[in-house]
Amino acid sequence: MMTDRDSAVWSNEPQDKEAYTAEFDAFYTRFSGGYDRLVKLLPFWRRWLDSALPWIKGPRVLEVGTGTGYLLTRYAAWYDSYGVDINEALLAAAGKNLCRAGLQANLQRASVEALPFPTNFFDTVLSTMAFTGFPDGKKALSEISRVLNKNGRLVLVDVSFPEDGNLLGTAVVRTFQAGGDILRDMEKLLGEFGFRVQVDAVGGFGSVQRFVAWKTQDGPPVIP
Repeated sequence: MMTDRDSAVWSNEPQDKEAYTAEFDAFYTRFSGGYDRLVKLLPFWRRWLDSALPWIKGPRVLEVGTGTGYLLTRYAAWYDSYGVDINEALLAAAGKNLCRAGLQANLQRASVEALPFPTNFFDTVLSTMAFTGFPDGKKALSEISRVLNKNGRLVLVDVSFPEDGNLLGTAVVRTFQAGGDILRDMEKLLGEFGFRVQVDAVGGFGSVQRFVAWKTQDGPPVIP
């Protein structure tokens, strides 16, 4: 049966991926402090991010697009935690937030398309409100799948078209899309990479969704 999501207008991948990344990098360099305060001040944003916490499985956890580290401070005490982001200002803020909380994590500047970790290294990979900012969804997912161990899981929270196509949720998605976020059919994309997926709406009138994806025996396709 066709759903409202099937008829959604998804984004095209950016043709100039380096320029796309540079634009987002410059934005977060200018507004890293404001972004950090915004996450801390908005209770609904924190609820969206916190919805990932019950699905974390250790002992080794990677967060890609860790931002200013709000979510890291919520789980780093319990796991061997790693975080990567392309933006140095965000990583610096994450380090300060961890220090204030008396916590530690391995933070590195890196692209999700070239993760500096061994194959089958992590039990859980997290991505919250970040995947729509990655310029190449297939390469990002290929690397995430590579570093996950055979029993690993990906926990992804991001905006997507609401299942029922309601106007308010769709308007939220369109706002993100107008700001440059890349809207992909994540359930379909995860399936192409051999993941078994559970999807739940966690806010934003159904526009903010949590994708919990488990690796299957078939494995992912190889992306050059």
